[in-house]
Amino acid sequence: MGPDLFAPWHIIILLVVILVLFGAKRLPGAAQSLGQSMHIFKRSMKGLHDDDQPADGDATYTQATVVPPAPPQQLATPRPDPAAQAQIDDLQRQVEDLQRLSAAGNGSTSAAEPRNTQSS
Repeated sequence: MGPDLFAPWHIIILLVVILVLFGAKRLPGAAQSLGQSMHIFKRSMKGLHDDDQPADGDATYTQATVVPPAPPQQLATPRPDPAAQAQIDDLQRQVEDLQRLSAAGNGSTSAAEPRNTQSS
């Protein structure tokens, strides 16, 4: 393997061997496929090289931070509006009045009727 590695007669022998192996009909298609493959390879290598270099020449990197999920929050009980709260309070007073009347042993139903404290 001296300096005459690619002497003209080496190239001629190589071309004859390729012609014998592949045949004259398949060589144009093989050459075209080889050319397309080389073109695709060059484009992909250029694309990889372009991806390594930022477009503006200023290398900026962003570090990703992992945020742990937030703990589940207790659902707040909705507060009723003031009018509904007043009705609830009135109903609770009526229930208490009924419980006191039934505990006192007053068996008459007319005395067990609570008074209506709601204002219209």
